[in-house]
Amino acid sequence: MTIDNINVGESIQRVTTLIAAEQGLSPALKSSLEVLLLLVSLLLNRLGLNSKNSSKPPSTDPFRRKESRAASGRKPGGQPGHVGATLKPAGDPDIIKEIPVDRSLLPPGRYRCCGHEARQVIDLDITTLVTEWRAEVVEDEQGRRHVAPFPEGITRPVQYGIGVKVNAVYMSQFQMVPYNRIEDHFLEQMGIPVSSGSIVNFNRDAYDRLGFFELWVQKALRQEGLLHVDETGINIGGKRCWLHNVSSPGLSHFAPHEKRGSEAIEAIGILPGFTGILCHDHWKPYFHYGRFHALCNAHHLRELERAWEQDGQQWAQQLSVLLKEANQAVHDADDCLDAASAEQYRMRYRELVQRAEQECPA
Repeated sequence: MTIDNINVGESIQRVTTLIAAEQGLSPALKSSLEVLLLLVSLLLNRLGLNSKNSSKPPSTDPFRRKESRAASGRKPGGQPGHVGATLKPAGDPDIIKEIPVDRSLLPPGRYRCCGHEARQVIDLDITTLVTEWRAEVVEDEQGRRHVAPFPEGITRPVQYGIGVKVNAVYMSQFQMVPYNRIEDHFLEQMGIPVSSGSIVNFNRDAYDRLGFFELWVQKALRQEGLLHVDETGINIGGKRCWLHNVSSPGLSHFAPHEKRGSEAIEAIGILPGFTGILCHDHWKPYFHYGRFHALCNAHHLRELERAWEQDGQQWAQQLSVLLKEANQAVHDADDCLDAASAEQYRMRYRELVQRAEQECPA
C-alpha cells in the first residue's frame, strides 16, 4: 500500500529486517516492536478496505461518489429483445364516448357513416366505495325479533374493507412507505381516516393469515435443487438483529433473528432438511447444510480486488478478469455454456490457482 508516495509495505519490511539484525535488543523490546509492526499492518489493511474489495457496505466508503456511467454506444430506448411496457388498447373499454362529425363544417353533399377511429385514454379513478349491509329484522307473534346473519367478517357498525387493508399492507410492507405517509395517502386521496394503529393491526392480520403460506414456502424450498442463502444486519426496536434470506428462482423466505449463525438457521428450519446445492458467501455455519456448496463469485471478486490492490498479487487480478469473462460468456449463451467452452474456462481457472499457490503459498 502506498500513502503519500510512501510504500508502507516496503517500509515495514525494512524495519522488520533491521529489528531481526539488531543484536543489542532485549527479547521483550524485540517482541513488543514486532507486535506494534503487526498492529500497524492490520490497521493499514483495514484502512484500504471498501465496498469493492471487502464485504463493507457502500455507505461506509470514504468520499463516496456516484460513478458516471460510460457511454455504451447503444441507441436510446428499449434494446432488441427487451420486453417493453407499452400501453395496449383494451378490448372492453369501461366508457365509450362517441364523437359525431359536425356536418355543418363539411362541403355540400351526401355523406354516410363508414366506421370510426378509436383512441383510448387509460386513467385511474380513485374513489371511496361504501357498502351498507342491511340485515332484515322480523318479529314473530310473540314479539321476538329475528335478525338475518351478516356475512363473515362484518362485525362492527362501521369498519374498513378488504381493499383498504390490502392497500395499506402493500404500501407499508412491500413499498416500505412510513405509516404517517400512508395515513396522508388515504386521507388526502380518498378521504378515509386510517390511523397508524389500524395499519399495525392490518399488518398483524396479514401476518397471521400468511402462517400456512410460510409453511408451504419452507417445504417447497427444502425440495429445491439449488438455494441461495445470505444474511444482513438490521435494526429492530434499536437492537441489532439479522435478516436471513433463503431463495430459489421462484421463491424467497425472509426471517429476522437475534443470532447470525447456526442457532438462527436451525430455528428458521429450512436448511436442516435441505439436501441440494447451497450457494453462499463462505459463512462457516452454511457448510453444515446441503450436500454440495457453490461459493458466491461477487464476494470472490471483492477479495481478489483486495489481494491485488493491497498485496500486489498478480494472479488475483488475472483471476478476477477470468471470472468476469466466464460470467459474460454464460449470459451470452443463454445461461447454458457448451461443454467444450466450460472445460476451457476450467483449465484456465486451474492454471491460475496453481500460479496463486506459487505466488502466495499457504
